[in-house]
Amino acid sequence: MKTYNHTTYALLGILTLDCRTGYEIKQLIDQSLNHFWKISYGQIYPNLKKLVTDGLATVKVKSQDGKPDRKEYFLTTKGKEVLQNWLAEPLQQITDERNEVLLKLFFSRHQPADQTQSLLLHYKEELQKKIDTYEAIEEMIMNWNPQSPDATYWLYTLDYGRRTTRAAIEWCEATIEKIK
Repeated sequence: MKTYNHTTYALLGILTLDCRTGYEIKQLIDQSLNHFWKISYGQIYPNLKKLVTDGLATVKVKSQDGKPDRKEYFLTTKGKEVLQNWLAEPLQQITDERNEVLLKLFFSRHQPADQTQSLLLHYKEELQKKIDTYEAIEEMIMNWNPQSPDATYWLYTLDYGRRTTRAAIEWCEATIEKIK
């Protein structure tokens, strides 16, 4: 069986959510997946074309008055099977996190302690903004359609982000105390 990159699998999943155009897909990514999986416009369109070429999706072109034609993508039965097969596979790797604050902290003996504390305080503030964003997303999900079969899984994903972010905030606080 042919394997695809993770962006392709992400797009297959997104097509199950009634996002039909490249623009709608990018909007969904920016509002949800972007917190844990980055996909650019430059990745979306070539991958959508590949989905169609490989029979995993179909495309319908709708003409619009005074605007460019609108391409709408639809998941095929084969596309759904490929998505389900990928979901059933074991994880291939646990990704290593690239974290600028950890990189800077690693070399922080080369700066005054108060600068390192300032770095960590700023990081903690940014993490708190993420928590606030997660709470807003949760409210949006609950107001949108809490009975949606997808909502439960979106909330699980959101809970992971919230818990790891809270753990990072606790780590900031503990590290700042140790530096004092």
